[in-house]
Amino acid sequence: MFTNKTKSLLLSGVIALSITSCADKHNNQGTEFAPNMYHSVGYEPLSQSEGDTNHINPYGMNMRLPVKGTVPRRYYGQQAKTDSIDGDLLEMDLISRNIKAGDMASSEKLLTNPFEPTEVNLEAGKLQYERFCQHCHGEAGKGNGLVAKLYKGVPIYSSDALKNLNDGHIYHTITHGKGRMWAHGSQMSSSDRWKIVLYVHQLQQAP
Repeated sequence: MFTNKTKSLLLSGVIALSITSCADKHNNQGTEFAPNMYHSVGYEPLSQSEGDTNHINPYGMNMRLPVKGTVPRRYYGQQAKTDSIDGDLLEMDLISRNIKAGDMASSEKLLTNPFEPTEVNLEAGKLQYERFCQHCHGEAGKGNGLVAKLYKGVPIYSSDALKNLNDGHIYHTITHGKGRMWAHGSQMSSSDRWKIVLYVHQLQQAP
């Protein structure tokens, strides 16, 4: 049996515990064992971090490249899906999707054409150019297409300002648009856009 003194101590303890339990200290979450798990940086997948803060993945991407041979599926956004699972094309496609529309400099630096300028690829690029570009840029890239007669300011590929533009710049322009040119990324696959780039390079060197 408890003595009166023991009962008094137990009663005092219960009262003290009750008082402290009812105190307004709910904002104190206690000690965090692994704070990095609770306050980790949440990067948005398939997009570029503001200020290039992600230095973990290659090219500053927020999502690692999938294993080579992975079958690509349609991504969110306006770009059309790639129609190939070729490793180089898929890599360029994923890098491109991590570059924002206004970030031309990153495209110029990071993107290179995964296709060689073979006769077959150039012919395919010419076909797509005739379908999507010729009406403004003209048959020879001189900015004199039928639409350009009313839609002034279409540039000439072989001009001093444009004849040295690289793969990434041209691909970025086709994908996201530039100035009054609208984006074409939703209208053709990445492989078709790259083949147009090959053909535009040919027009850049035309007299």
